[in-house]
This record gives sequence, structure tokens and C-alpha cells, in this order.
Amino acid sequence: MRVLRSVSLLILVSCFCLVSARGQSVVRDNRYLVEVGALGASAQTPFWLRANRYGVVPLESPYGWVNAGMWSDYRTADSLQNRPKVDWGYGVNAVVNAGKASQILLPEAYVKGRLGAFELYVGRRREVVGLVDTLLTTGAYAWSGNALPIPKIQLALPTYTAIPFTKGVLSVLAGYSHGWFENSDRLVKGSYLHQTQVYARLGKPTWRFRLYTGFNHQVIWAGEAAPGVLSPLVSVDGKLPSSLKYYPAVVIGERGLFDSNDPNVTSFEDNRVGNHLGSVDFAADVSIADWNIFIYRQFPYDDGSLFYLTNIQDGLNGLRLKNTKQASGQSFFLRQLTFEYLFTGSQGGPEFVIDDPKRRGRDDYFNHAQFIDGWTYFGRTLGTPFLTPATELQSSLSGQFGIGNNRVSAGHFGLSALLFGAVDVIVKASYSINAGTYPRPFLNKPRQFSGFLSANIPVNVFGGTTLSAAVAVDAGGLLPNSVGGSLSLRKAGFLGKKSAEYKRSTPFRMP
Repeated sequence: MRVLRSVSLLILVSCFCLVSARGQSVVRDNRYLVEVGALGASAQTPFWLRANRYGVVPLESPYGWVNAGMWSDYRTADSLQNRPKVDWGYGVNAVVNAGKASQILLPEAYVKGRLGAFELYVGRRREVVGLVDTLLTTGAYAWSGNALPIPKIQLALPTYTAIPFTKGVLSVLAGYSHGWFENSDRLVKGSYLHQTQVYARLGKPTWRFRLYTGFNHQVIWAGEAAPGVLSPLVSVDGKLPSSLKYYPAVVIGERGLFDSNDPNVTSFEDNRVGNHLGSVDFAADVSIADWNIFIYRQFPYDDGSLFYLTNIQDGLNGLRLKNTKQASGQSFFLRQLTFEYLFTGSQGGPEFVIDDPKRRGRDDYFNHAQFIDGWTYFGRTLGTPFLTPATELQSSLSGQFGIGNNRVSAGHFGLSALLFGAVDVIVKASYSINAGTYPRPFLNKPRQFSGFLSANIPVNVFGGTTLSAAVAVDAGGLLPNSVGGSLSLRKAGFLGKKSAEYKRSTPFRMP
């Protein structure tokens, strides 16, 4: 920990010295955002008003909010040769919610440093992990942006970087992280996050056709629960393996990397230390005329089922059609269409027989016998929001803790368009069939529809702002039936004359 902090400080100091030494050949991108708004709903905040919003939208309404942030990105140049090899940046974003659940949140607060293609950052930052559309998606399977970002230290190749001697045909993107779960409102406290992602791209950025593949590995490990919370079969006096000597077993995910007679572990750790999950992803994109077509598939794993192909039918399937033309003032300009289908109903089958690989099912995605809070952070699912925490379900379906619904069949449609050359419109519509979990099934398999419509309208006040309006509805047997809407006024842009001129053709977008 001290070494990483020292490295981070060294990078930042070096960056500052370099900034002072360089002339005016490059420009730093400094951005800001100020937003005020209000949201109300007839019951629980509708699904698409809160899902994949990085945990800043409360379940209860009405409430008002103030959202403010500043970001300083790496300096930009006309060519890669002129780009500084050592650089730095930061981001700070605060959200204040006032209503039934008043709170102050920091969805982003980080510093980052770059050395060549490598980046080190410390803090909280908005991220999505996996091969998936990021604008209209239901969310990547394992790390979707549905929960408040977890504070962590990450060393990464944050963008696809060409492998030497391949002339740019083969590129990789990768990251390695250590993070900390919250202690408040969690039954198992003091847990850590380990995260690895590795993705490869076959094809140059200029090619019309490219292939992608890779995986992400997420682990929650360590921690301690109050007496009586965890079974003695899975913990030692409520304590889970937490010392550094177990870290190799966490990273590699293998058995036999520590003494099996260790008094600090139970027979449960003969399988794995921590809860391991993630996805193996494949994707392709092709540019045809004025459209880019992106097709992707995420195969989830939460046990050994994917290795033995017993849960092969589970996964997220997606198709994105993106218009690459520039809008030219027409009354309707279609920017993007996204279609997705998520299925998680197999989980390797209804049986778990440890000695029979073909019957090692009941994976119980995002739930775990030790980490009984589930794959959540401050009560929100870290992965796809369609795997629902018990606290978000209708009262007749909700359980005590963890993920109450993880066997799902869901179809989703998303649309982004520009009206009259000025009004941004987004439409989302999702329909799901939900079977609960294998240990606690929903016998009637409730259906659920969630819809969303938003419009961003430029208005000539305060030197140019955006008026955002949205309505959403939940109807069905899974979530509380609710209709809600939000209204906000946003001022966003670039700080500094040079930054504004250099970026005048680049729209400012928040995740």
C-alpha cells in the first residue's frame, strides 16, 4: 500500500514538472459540470430512472439534487508523437440529494498519472468493464456502473494499445485493481475487491472489421461478521481469510496455495478463497456505409459451470447500430439503436454435486455462502441491474439480504435520436420473466416491464444550458408499480479559452 502511494506521488510530481517545462504545443482538457434537479415517483423510483446511474439516485422519492464536478484530463496534441509521455489528471464529482433519503455522495474522486501507455489511478472513478455498448445497454454482466464506484488502486492499459511488432493489428487493454468494500450497512465488514481485466482487439482502428475477446475476473474476499451471522462451516468465529498470504489464491483462483491445516480457514476454502465471478466476452464490429455494427456476447461465470459448459446458454447478447454521419438539421436523425437479450436461468442446472462436473449447478449468481450481502455495494448490484437485490423487489417477493432474483430472461430495446437538430432523445424499453433463485424460486415467474423516455433541450440561459426531462414506468409483478419523472437544468463545458477552442467540436457528455 505504501509503495503504491509513493509511486502515485512520484508520477504526479513528475507530471507537474513536465507541465511546467513544456510550451504551448499541447492543451489540457479541463471540464466542469453544475446541475440542479428534482425527481418524484408514485412509489419506488422506477427502474430506468436509477439503474446504471452509478448509485446516485435513491430508491425513495421525492427528492432534489445538486450535482457538481470538475475534471482535468491528460493533455491532447495533434499527433501521438507530440503527446506527453508523462502526464496527470484528476476528477471530483459530488452529488447532494435532499429528500426522504438525504445524502452526500462522491461518485468520482480520483487522481491519475500516465507513463507512456500505462496509467495508475487512486480513488473512485466511473467505469464499465466488458465488451458492451455503454450508452443504451442494460449493463455489462459483472461491472455495469449500477452501483457507486468502489474506491480502489488500479494499474492499467486504459485504451487499446498496439503490441510491438504487430503494426497495430493486435492491441490489448488491461487492468489490475485492489479495492475496498463499504463497512456501513453490510453484514460482512472489512472485505476487499480484486479485479483483473484483459481484452484484445484484432484489427487496426482504421479497418472496417475488427474482432475482440477477453475476460474480467472479480473477487470479493476477506472480512468479518458479527457472532452468529455466518455459519461455523464457512468461517472461523465469523472471520474470513484476510491476510496477505491468501492473496495469491485470490488472484489466481486456485486451490492448494496455502496450508490446508491452516486454523484460520475452513473446508470451504478448499474450493476458493473469496467469491469469484466475471465474464468471458467476444465481440465484433464492422463499418458499412454510414453505420457501425457492434455485436457482442458475454458468458458469465460464478463457479465452475462455464469451464464445463453446463451454463453455456446463460449470458448477455447485444447488437448496436450506430450512425456515423453528422446530423445536418433534419427533423429526425437516428443516432443509435441497441438490442439486448439477457438470460441467466440455467446456472449449470438445479443440482450441485461436487464430484460430478456435469451436475455442479445452482451457481446462484451474485450470491455466496460467506459474502451474504451479495455482489453489491451500498445495496446496489455491481453487475447487471436485472439481477435484483431483495430490497428492491415487491414486498411479497423480498427476502432478508443478498440478491433476491438472479434467474432472468430479459429483452431490451434502446434508441438515441436527435430531433430538429437540437433535442437529444433517448428511449429504453425492457421486458423480463423472473424466476427468483434456485434456493428461493418465484413459482409464478412474475413478468416485468420497465420503460423510459428522456429529452435534453438546449436553453439560452446562463450562457447556454441544457434542460433535461425524463419519465419512466415500472409495471408488473417483480418491482413495485410506479410512474416517475425528473427535471433538471445542467451547465457543462470546458474551462479556459484554449481548451474550449481545441475541443469546440467535441460534445461534453457525462456517463
